[in-house]
Amino acid sequence: MAEKIGNVWVFIEQEGGKIADVSLELVCKGRELANRLGVKTEGLLIGDKLSHCVDTLYHYGCDTVYLVEDPRLEPFTVLPFAKVIMDMIKAHKPNILLFGATHKGRELGPRVASEKLAGLTADCTDLQIDDFDDKVNKQFYKDKLMQIRPAFGGNIIATIVNTWDDPQMVTVREGVMKMTEPDTSRKGKLVNVKPELTDAEMVIKVIERIREEKAVNLKGAQIIVAGGYGVGGKENFKLVYDLAEALGAEVAASRAAVDAGWIDHDHQVGQTGVTVRPKLYIACGISGSVQHRAGMDESLKIIAINTDPGAPIFSVAHYGIVGDLNTVVPLMIKAFKAKV
Repeated sequence: MAEKIGNVWVFIEQEGGKIADVSLELVCKGRELANRLGVKTEGLLIGDKLSHCVDTLYHYGCDTVYLVEDPRLEPFTVLPFAKVIMDMIKAHKPNILLFGATHKGRELGPRVASEKLAGLTADCTDLQIDDFDDKVNKQFYKDKLMQIRPAFGGNIIATIVNTWDDPQMVTVREGVMKMTEPDTSRKGKLVNVKPELTDAEMVIKVIERIREEKAVNLKGAQIIVAGGYGVGGKENFKLVYDLAEALGAEVAASRAAVDAGWIDHDHQVGQTGVTVRPKLYIACGISGSVQHRAGMDESLKIIAINTDPGAPIFSVAHYGIVGDLNTVVPLMIKAFKAKV
């Protein structure tokens, strides 16, 4: 008899009692993977006073929520969280465990993987279920997690299969998985878990937390004006900012512009930056490498401005303008202001 496949688990991040978007994205993706495997989607909600978050997880796709509440688990420290997750893995034997590729996920995922002697693939941009035929070792694996991520500096896309002991574990970047609309009629099962923690797991204490709000919110922006290396220099980014101000948009950039020191990394769009899906994306002086296009090609409308008519950015643009942005952008600003 074939061994029963375990369920799909999602580690749920929360901050100040609010579920992180990346966790809701992973619940939606976890539901898709679970449906493919014929198993359940289950959320691990760990912290203190979080019962108000449970219904939201049901609405986005969790069949079961494991609620682990303890005052010692707030704020987050890696040792007790890892202990709780390891105890639950031993008790329930999940097939897949998804973490966000955040500060918490990147700290917690490797520690759990090391303790479990399981594999972990970092910074995935896609996840699929498929069979794997290991011709080298002459093994056939059915319904394995295809862990897809950029490799070699983003120059290739690698598909990784973990044939180690379950769970198959990954961290996933925020914004790459689509968040579906919640179904408020969905119900699920709540399992309250009492953590078994010793003084050894509580050795780390948070003395002080210093929070700094991000200067830019590209994920939530409806209009984005992005500049690339073709802008020509830091001083020329003023044109990008001027157009963004006229349109009420956020300013973004390609990796080349960020690496050149013309703008902060918080503004970077692409495989090594943020994935965005605005209603309008205006690319100024961006050649359109595959790494950049992966972060913005699902924008509702894309306008590209470039002097090179063969630039790859035009392959995903709905409207292309071949010309010097120093001439085109001021004309766009003038035309927009004339309308309003």
